[in-house]
Amino acid sequence: MNTDLIYIMRHEFVLAFVAVLILITDIFTRPDKKKKIRTMSIVLFAVVTAVGFVPAKTGVLFGGMYESDGIRLMMKNILNIGVLLIFIQSHNWLGHTDYKEKISEFYVITLFTLMGMNFLISSGDFLMFYIGIELATIPIASLAAYDKIRNKSAEAGIKLILSSALSSGIMLWGISMIYGTTGSVYFSDITAQMGNNSLQVLAFIFIFAGIAFKISLVPFHLWAADVYEGSPVTVTSYLSVISKGAAVFIFTIVLYTVFRSIAYLWKDVIYITAILTMTIGNLFAIRQKNLKRFLAFSSISQAGYILLGVISGTQLGMTSVVYYILVYIFSNLGAFGVISVVSAMTGKESMDDYDGMYKTNPGLSLIMTLSLFSLAGIPPVAGFFGKFFLFTAAAQQGYYILVIIAVLNTIISLYYYLLIVKAMFINSNEQPISTFKSDFYTKLGLLICVAGIVMTGFASMIFEYIRTLSFGL
Repeated sequence: MNTDLIYIMRHEFVLAFVAVLILITDIFTRPDKKKKIRTMSIVLFAVVTAVGFVPAKTGVLFGGMYESDGIRLMMKNILNIGVLLIFIQSHNWLGHTDYKEKISEFYVITLFTLMGMNFLISSGDFLMFYIGIELATIPIASLAAYDKIRNKSAEAGIKLILSSALSSGIMLWGISMIYGTTGSVYFSDITAQMGNNSLQVLAFIFIFAGIAFKISLVPFHLWAADVYEGSPVTVTSYLSVISKGAAVFIFTIVLYTVFRSIAYLWKDVIYITAILTMTIGNLFAIRQKNLKRFLAFSSISQAGYILLGVISGTQLGMTSVVYYILVYIFSNLGAFGVISVVSAMTGKESMDDYDGMYKTNPGLSLIMTLSLFSLAGIPPVAGFFGKFFLFTAAAQQGYYILVIIAVLNTIISLYYYLLIVKAMFINSNEQPISTFKSDFYTKLGLLICVAGIVMTGFASMIFEYIRTLSFGL
């Protein structure tokens, strides 16, 4: 085997190796010892994450189907960080007796979805693009239905797979139109032949609709709240952060390469979509009492903010998008980490259940507050800098009205994020959530999230490093 193939595709090879190793370990482990697989999987994936940052070769494989460069490697490493945090946070959840027989399945399925996302990010043609999407999407449906003792979990899995099938069909229709008008599925060939052809414009709309479903942009967001609510908390956080992040990455790449010549068209589409996504996501979030549904609409509104970086079409825009996803991972997983541990210990997921929680669990309340402040974009936490760069990228291209609308939506989001803070610190409750101690892995996961929220905002070298990798736009 050509060693260049291994070096260039090292992310995918390492993921496949770890997944197979976990499966083999599960086969030869006694049922009463299978809980040890949790620790082994976390350690192995920590090594995978570290290996991803080791300098390696970049290049093109399979005649242009697979591409690897600095910015794509950074995108994969950011997703690895998020998955590592999710694995750490899931340690306590998977220790429940209901999951002791399928612990390894969770890790293996998650690793294969991540592998699909890596192929998606490195795709150089629409064939690899579609293979990556399907490999990333189909296993996620089984994760959504992972909690077999709850009917809502099975419902979430069914809704996700049916909605994904519809979106994939629409996307394939668009890809077939691109192939029919250009005679190629390779991004580089298509870019040179894109023009004002009405069939190509229709193809873009279909492909945009398919990817918008993955990102849960309005009006393709209706699946998100039900699936997020029905899925286990750990899986919800994976859908909200990792799946959305990968879709945003490839969405940006495709727009900046394949559809660059019709930027006048997709910028108008994104302009309208950004306004609708921010506004509707925020307005519906205000009405929610279940915290998973609350964060579902919060993530929808966050996707709207991300579009401000995408619409700029510049190097700063690309950098801002990648940087914001990194910040979003720490912020959202910090909030989901608190919800996960509270749900595991008490079974409570309603906002009203958090009334007076600061008196019994001050540490968790402070972490939740810090995470929500970052999602809202309150200085000096990282979320403020993330939104600042996104708004700056849009303003530099003259989208001042869009930026003003985004700022107004940020004020709305601040209101509903503060509702949770008010519940924890101000609202009275005769029977608040009882005091409990978190295990080592829960504390470690939350500590990493807090460190990420604080450090990524002040460490300007992270933003500058991402900027040096960004396509040379």
